[in-house]
Amino acid sequence: MINKVVKNADEAIKDIQDGATLMVGGFGLCGIPENLIAALVRKGVKNLTCISNNAGVDDFGLGLLLQTRQIKKMISSYVGENDEFERQMLSGELEVELIPQGTLATRCLAAGYGIPALYLPAGVGTEVAKGKETRTFKFNGQEKEYLLEYAFEADFALVKAWKGDTAGNLIYRSTARNFNPLMAMAGKITIAEVEILVPAGELDPDQIHTPGIFVNRIFQGEKYEKRIEQRTVRKCNEES
Repeated sequence: MINKVVKNADEAIKDIQDGATLMVGGFGLCGIPENLIAALVRKGVKNLTCISNNAGVDDFGLGLLLQTRQIKKMISSYVGENDEFERQMLSGELEVELIPQGTLATRCLAAGYGIPALYLPAGVGTEVAKGKETRTFKFNGQEKEYLLEYAFEADFALVKAWKGDTAGNLIYRSTARNFNPLMAMAGKITIAEVEILVPAGELDPDQIHTPGIFVNRIFQGEKYEKRIEQRTVRKCNEES
């Protein structure tokens, strides 16, 4: 069995060059590859196209790459927590493609399944549909219009899991399962960072979410901050 372990994040991204297209896992700030993002900042690669559900916040996640002007284009669904993103977008410094969240997930899934294109209903009749081919299908007894959407083509997928083994098998926890498993299947080269790294054979096969066949490199990360964008707490009931 192939040992896919690399020493650290810097070694894992050594061949990511200027102009690369990256899928970056996570949902909000949950399950993001913190160590890999930090390594990209250190390396200083530029003109990146990043496919991610969100753009981080000003001083964390992909927001760190926006601060250093390393991202040329963002393909995302939710970008409402990042002032620097807003500034760069409105000034024309940053190319932005906003995509319905379900469409984003499905285009990742299509790439992983080897499906080059597919028709989806989201966005019909909106700005999302501008310039796209449409077609009407009869489905479940109803005729509806659908948009032709293409699978993403990413040079690298950067994902984060809770636990993995030396063969690249991955287990995610909770919200981290939203986009990481889809992106892990879809990148030409998939790099995984994990909180816990164990020898091959120690993971319960029934618990594995991403089989190692999809993962090219894996390493154990460190110093996870695990921030929450908008922390909401309930006031204590003084009478209880």
